[in-house]
Amino acid sequence: MNTQQSITIRRATPEDANAVERLAQLEGARTPDGELLVAEVDGELWAALELGSGALVADPFRPSGDVAAFLRRRFERLDGHGERRPHRRRGVRATAACRA
Repeated sequence: MNTQQSITIRRATPEDANAVERLAQLEGARTPDGELLVAEVDGELWAALELGSGALVADPFRPSGDVAAFLRRRFERLDGHGERRPHRRRGVRATAACRA
């Protein structure tokens, strides 16, 4: 991947089914099902992650390691229902306590 490429992480739509299946076949893995997050690079699907299990498939013929890592980080920020977890602000209490 180069710095000029655009990465989009989004929920999969029914139109992504063929591309996700292709990724699974390239990787020799089962096709993920259920709700998915997908990562596109310049409009092409490079990776897909199953929200229920965290199973990930990525194009083994592209430098997709960083893209897969971005996808995993996004997944980790979701709760078990695919909703974004509230952001925890670290250090706020410690800073407030020091001022008191």
